[in-house]
Amino acid sequence: MENDKIEYERINKFIATHGKIARRTVDEYILQGRINVNGITITEPGTKIIPSKDKVYVDGELIKTDNKKVYIILNKPEGVTSSVSDEKRRKTVVDMIKIKERIFPIGRLDYNTTGLILLTNDGDFANKLMHPKFNVVKTYKVKLSRPLEEKHKIKLINGINIDGSKTSKCQIIFPKRHDFSLVSITIHEGRNHQIKNMFEHFGYFVRDLHRSEYGGLTLKGLNPREWRYLTAVEINLLVKNK
Repeated sequence: MENDKIEYERINKFIATHGKIARRTVDEYILQGRINVNGITITEPGTKIIPSKDKVYVDGELIKTDNKKVYIILNKPEGVTSSVSDEKRRKTVVDMIKIKERIFPIGRLDYNTTGLILLTNDGDFANKLMHPKFNVVKTYKVKLSRPLEEKHKIKLINGINIDGSKTSKCQIIFPKRHDFSLVSITIHEGRNHQIKNMFEHFGYFVRDLHRSEYGGLTLKGLNPREWRYLTAVEINLLVKNK
């Protein structure tokens, strides 16, 4: 009798798909010796497993394959951390969403930055959105300490050198005709504190920072602290061409 073909899968993809960890983070955990398969600690990111047979553990917790995938959009308020837990015991974005599934934020917004943030339990989905090569479009509304000068606007649009690396081209508009201290900026990158660093490069202080759009999604209908599940159409919009 012909044997059934055995289906193998890379362990980092398996955990990202069924766990609550992005694939790049899984690779870090593997190198740290935090991943266990059938009682054996795995140290090679390229390790393959048999999903239907092998038992995979992360920090001693079994990765289950029957997780319901959830995708959430939240209007993050000020004074909340973009993390699963916080060592200072500050309120997190996960604390704000009372569901049974274990979720994590896709990317980060600073503690006092407000606006659109996504959460999920689908690590593979999160990895696609966070990976630099996918250039997910993000728009921020920025309140500056003083009006933005035209010469600085032009330089920012064309890219400037920050920490030895040039930023990609961006879009900048003024939402209010006569208020040049209120700026809307659209970028395709995701460096740490990028918006603040770009304006501070020319001596502007960012008083308020709000993410209004992410990958084509907006916060329409969501007040601060409110959240909802993404629709199938919105999920497809995010992963299109990814």
